[in-house]
Amino acid sequence: MPFTFEHHDPNSYRRKARLISVAMAGQLIVFGLVFSQLLTATFGSSLWLNAIGVLLGLIVTSLTFAVLRERPWMTEMRYVWQLKHHLSRVSGYLATLRREMEQGNSVALNLMAFYHQGMVQLAELNGRTLDDDSERIAERQRIRLLREERGLPERVEGFDPHDLAAFKRS
Repeated sequence: MPFTFEHHDPNSYRRKARLISVAMAGQLIVFGLVFSQLLTATFGSSLWLNAIGVLLGLIVTSLTFAVLRERPWMTEMRYVWQLKHHLSRVSGYLATLRREMEQGNSVALNLMAFYHQGMVQLAELNGRTLDDDSERIAERQRIRLLREERGLPERVEGFDPHDLAAFKRS
């Protein structure tokens, strides 16, 4: 399924991410304590029963968020999770993509443009600056120039995971 870049307000994303993180941690604590208390009250006090209670709390918390992730108020979170997933997949192919890009492969050029755009957007959403070293800046500039030479737009619209099938993982 193709991934398309979307615009999301960084401040709204960070606010929701903090709220959801606190809610998730709170839910884990409450469920962990409840399950631990139930198990130790039923079977007696044991470190293992406490650990199993925490594990059950983690499972219930994970299931709760798995169900809630499709809710409209989770749109930004879902988008960022997908973006991170796709960036992670592409990063496994970077060495091959760089080599193919220099040999004139337009699919590799599009994938590299996606990777750099995604990294910039992720940094923007998280309120961070990219730790740009000279190599990364030079690579972004090279991609921009190659796209310009070929008459391609500076930015790509998204990413099709099937495009990676033509390349070997590095």
